[in-house]
Amino acid sequence: MIVVIDYGAGNMRSIEKALAYVGAQVQVTDDPAVVDAAQAIVLPGVGSGGTAMARMKERRLDVAIRLATQQGKPFLGICLGMQLLADYHAEGEVDGLGLFRGAVRRIPEGPKIPHMGWNQVLPTRSGLPIFAGLPGDAYFYFAHSYYVEPQDHGCVAAVSGYGSSFCSVIVAEHIWGTQFHPEKSGEAGLQLLRNFVQWVIQ
Repeated sequence: MIVVIDYGAGNMRSIEKALAYVGAQVQVTDDPAVVDAAQAIVLPGVGSGGTAMARMKERRLDVAIRLATQQGKPFLGICLGMQLLADYHAEGEVDGLGLFRGAVRRIPEGPKIPHMGWNQVLPTRSGLPIFAGLPGDAYFYFAHSYYVEPQDHGCVAAVSGYGSSFCSVIVAEHIWGTQFHPEKSGEAGLQLLRNFVQWVIQ
């Protein structure tokens, strides 16, 4: 069972439907006990970093997430869900979950903010399961005003450009993160979700 964490940030239905479409058994929950029992975790979301962290702490979902990752369960963070895995989020000036070292910054002035629409995702590392079956210049759908700056550049798996280059995919042990929304990214997004499901069941 893949659990999609609902902490009140965004439409959970779209990622639930996309995962079910590619063959996953899915449950949407805000119950830490269900997260504890899950085989794998998806943390989606749109909205404010500070508000999202407060909601997760209220429900003790932050504790459940840290425990799940300590146990090595496959984990996918999407958009805000990836940002919240870092140490610090500038929106609200709050500590994140601290699952990888790094900070979340606002996109510098220049391009139109938020960054919304289709953009290329260019892998920086080859042979990663997250990119199986995808071309090296696939387009995905973005909607964000902040981006992740990892301290360890070794966990950066892909970059995209918007005014300047930024990290758009993170792969670190059992954690995958995408700044874009695979559930809104057509066949390329579905293929990435298939890759996640395959990783979970292997």
